[in-house]
Amino acid sequence: MSLTLTPVRGPELQPFVADLARLRLKVFHDFPYLYAGSASYEERYLQTYLDAPGSLVVVACDGAEVVGASTALPLVQETTEIQAPFLAPEFDPGDVLYLGESVLLPEYRGRGLGHAFFDHREAHARDLGLGVTTFCAVQRPGNHPGGPQPTGR
Repeated sequence: MSLTLTPVRGPELQPFVADLARLRLKVFHDFPYLYAGSASYEERYLQTYLDAPGSLVVVACDGAEVVGASTALPLVQETTEIQAPFLAPEFDPGDVLYLGESVLLPEYRGRGLGHAFFDHREAHARDLGLGVTTFCAVQRPGNHPGGPQPTGR
């Protein structure tokens, strides 16, 4: 197994788009996301990272297979819904790097890749001169019907 992390920016992302769309659909299908999207939507979504100045996608590969990815984007390049909580007077949206998603196939978890994703994105924020990083998380109650079910004894 030869795991590599490759930070890509803008048009460098193009060769990975179809694989990343499939990966996102696979990972986001599971709890806690429970997402049922489409490859065409995911490819349009990823176009943002091809077009936005200052974007970053860290791509994890096992050989030639894309097994994970982590995204980051200057907050000013994000949608108004994502920007909204940071429009309060105590924030300067121009100083924030939004850490989008980190997706990783289950069999690659627990190997430090999540930490490495954060390291790359925080270094990117420093390179851009941005002083704040932030992200969103999906939280569902432990007893959510789509979640893991307890096993009986």
